[in-house]
Amino acid sequence: MIEQSVLQPYKIKSFHLVAHSMGCIISLALAAKHPDMLKSITLLSPPYFPTPPGEQASQFTLKNIAPQKIWPFLTFGSSIMSWYEHVGRTVCLIVCKNHQVWERILKKLRSSRRPDFVFEDLTRHTHYSAWHNFHNVICGAAGEMDKYLEIVRESKCKVMIIHGKQDGVVPLTCSLAIKCKIGQAKLNLVENANHTNIILGRAKTVAEELEEFWASCRCVSNGIPR
Repeated sequence: MIEQSVLQPYKIKSFHLVAHSMGCIISLALAAKHPDMLKSITLLSPPYFPTPPGEQASQFTLKNIAPQKIWPFLTFGSSIMSWYEHVGRTVCLIVCKNHQVWERILKKLRSSRRPDFVFEDLTRHTHYSAWHNFHNVICGAAGEMDKYLEIVRESKCKVMIIHGKQDGVVPLTCSLAIKCKIGQAKLNLVENANHTNIILGRAKTVAEELEEFWASCRCVSNGIPR
């Protein structure tokens, strides 16, 4: 899809990748598919759970990313959406089919302020895509993550990982595991940042970090700028 919608139409020959959370898996898959085009990759709160011997990768990842707990609320929601398919599909259908209703309610609650774009984007998925995005990406790619990371490591491209120390959705051990897997990765740990405000609460800071990181990538390798 990305090749057809972005790379091919715009004749892109090289690129930097920046992704957050579940998007990190998609970015790593794209990087592994086009390592010769990759300038750098920045991962914010990447979910990566190295699978122990004897465990099924998708089930092990699901147990870690959506543990069957009732608190905190976000974890409870992830658990319901992940382990109870019919309930999850019903929630997606109700939320997504009636997105205009939820947006109007939220707008009234927030007075004159426009609803958060994250909420708008979430509710405008079809219920089918909302459900399958999680399962196809998180669980479907779990068994491929080691291969993706190995290809990125061998490409020698620059890698930066940013993770909030207060992240209650994707544990800090995920980024530490990627750092161990990709030796050249730069790891930034952010104080008092969780899974959401690691980027939404510090957009200007992230932009400055990216500019500095990309500038460091303008080096010459074998006489050819990456």
